[in-house]
Amino acid sequence: MQVRIGVQLVARELTVETSRSADEIQQELVDALASENGMLVLKDDRGGRVVVPAAHVGYLEISDDEGRQVGFGTL
Repeated sequence: MQVRIGVQLVARELTVETSRSADEIQQELVDALASENGMLVLKDDRGGRVVVPAAHVGYLEISDDEGRQVGFGTL
């Protein structure tokens, strides 16, 4: 999954590639928003982490990875 996170008052969005499902990611945000001073923590496929204060998340866009096409074949 590719996750794009828009953070309030930050011009640039964060992008995370993860193997977790869309439902798991959505639930992580819901849980983080439910707790006082909650933090959204997403682990990427390379072992890194993105940590964002949940109260500052502007939006969360979750999409399936689309394989990049290489070559000159016709569709």
